[in-house]
Amino acid sequence: MNKKEGHKQDLANFLCDFLKTSNKEEITEYLISNSNLPSPRANLELANAFAEVVEVYSSRHADTLWNLCLRLIQISSDEAPVNDPKEFLPFCGAYAVGAIGAVRPAFFEEALSYLQELAKDPRWRIREAVAMGIQKLLEKHSRDTLKALEGWIQKSKWLAMRAVAAGVAEPALLRKQQTARGALKLHEKIFAQILSTKERQSEEFKKLRQGLGYSLSVVVCAIPKEGFRFMRQLYGSQDADIQWTIRENLKKNRLIKNFPDEVDSIKQLLK
Repeated sequence: MNKKEGHKQDLANFLCDFLKTSNKEEITEYLISNSNLPSPRANLELANAFAEVVEVYSSRHADTLWNLCLRLIQISSDEAPVNDPKEFLPFCGAYAVGAIGAVRPAFFEEALSYLQELAKDPRWRIREAVAMGIQKLLEKHSRDTLKALEGWIQKSKWLAMRAVAAGVAEPALLRKQQTARGALKLHEKIFAQILSTKERQSEEFKKLRQGLGYSLSVVVCAIPKEGFRFMRQLYGSQDADIQWTIRENLKKNRLIKNFPDEVDSIKQLLK
């Protein structure tokens, strides 16, 4: 039994007790003590296990587990700052909100609403959990999720746009051409927002730009013909932030190894 399966077994036992007693202490203590925080890398195997077990149990106990996850995501940055072991609780909660929304249609729109709000969280790990929650929703409801994410792309909502870009940049999900085309469309809309404003000094914008420095290459790799055409269009803008983003994506091995000629042709434009 690997670590993830061991965590799933433990969590299943804790959730069974929680459903009987409504006492969440065993679950939260287990998550905190096994979080691997403080450290550069939280226990992603445990977070995955929590989301998967909650997803399974939500078939019969959706309301109870939904409320548990809402209590976890309400733990603020004051109570659980970055790298504090307690930060792992809202991290797991955000991920599991996406998991429940993915399998329980009654919670789909609410899950998106909570994830959109959490996309503004000051803690980078919580923002990463939002992207993971989006991926859960995309896995089960690609078309509806892609459509909903368009509404996140609004003027100066840089962190929400960063969540969209990171959420759709998942190679396994982009194997479906419909999802890949939708992901490219969302990136086009995000770049259009960037080009429409000169107000780019905020930390939020810098976080978006950093995220786009890798996410576009993931999408282009999945849908290369349309993707490289879009990159050439972006080059034509002669915008400094856009040019930086293109250069960063062209450094990624996923493009260099698979599409060397296309990469070289765009690099020649950038000289």
